[in-house]
Amino acid sequence: MIDNEGVIRKAMEWRGAPLALATVVSTWGSAPRPRGSHMIVHRDGRFEGSISGGCVETDVLQRAADVIAGRPGHLQSYGVTDGDAWSAGLPCGGEISVLVQPVSPEGFPPGLFDRIAAASAQGRSLALSTDLETALTVEGAVEGRFVNRYRPPRRLLIVGAVQIAQSLSVLACAIGVTPIVIDPRGRFLTKERFPGVVLDDRWPDDAVAGYRPGESTAVVTLSHDIKIDDPALIAALRAPTGYIAALGSRKSHAARLERLSALGFTPQELARIDGPAGLDIGATGAAEIALSVAAGMIAGFNADR
Repeated sequence: MIDNEGVIRKAMEWRGAPLALATVVSTWGSAPRPRGSHMIVHRDGRFEGSISGGCVETDVLQRAADVIAGRPGHLQSYGVTDGDAWSAGLPCGGEISVLVQPVSPEGFPPGLFDRIAAASAQGRSLALSTDLETALTVEGAVEGRFVNRYRPPRRLLIVGAVQIAQSLSVLACAIGVTPIVIDPRGRFLTKERFPGVVLDDRWPDDAVAGYRPGESTAVVTLSHDIKIDDPALIAALRAPTGYIAALGSRKSHAARLERLSALGFTPQELARIDGPAGLDIGATGAAEIALSVAAGMIAGFNADR
């Protein structure tokens, strides 16, 4: 998952000041940052984001200053053999190409940051296309150009405030996924058990539907109570949820599929449920099971990359 949220926020905060935007447009080998990663640079030298984890930022900052001063947007490639590997190259052995363009109508129009933010708030993706020769970016996916897709922040709707949910919510936060724990049972759903986590005591079908889960939202049921888990799965299946999983044995999952099939869900629809939830890592105990579920969620999110 490309984390450009901070860059988008900072670009909007710095609105009106001369800015330059650096973007990783291609990678090869052990590139430290994925294609589409941004770094925004202010005229006074402040910056937000990263395009290499620190390896080539100094050179990119100088190029950004040149662009702000009037130099046209341009591409620059970096690899392990480019000058001093620690200051202008990639000691990891990979290669990247970086586009540095002005934040202006002639490069990256400032209004596009607002478009990205608005789409994210609505749970939608937004595609932007850039002509690498002219360094001009426009909205939409244009064939033959560099296309960057901005996806909404990832969320995890955890249904069932059980012990595994405690570990899973911590893991989700650590990997940049916002957890929300859903459980109508007040004794389970407490701030003491889930400090700093959003808690929702609505019935799961109402709660899941209310969050309008899309491609960047996961729904995982953990309660082992069909009165809680099944309604959540039904709501998740009726939406374009990015990842759906249900904890339980193979036997209980087979019974679950029978119940949902009787409600009219097709085999293709039911195949969206990862059950038993998570990657098979031989997990034992709540923390290890949570780790397997988190790994399965990331694998599901990244399946179309």
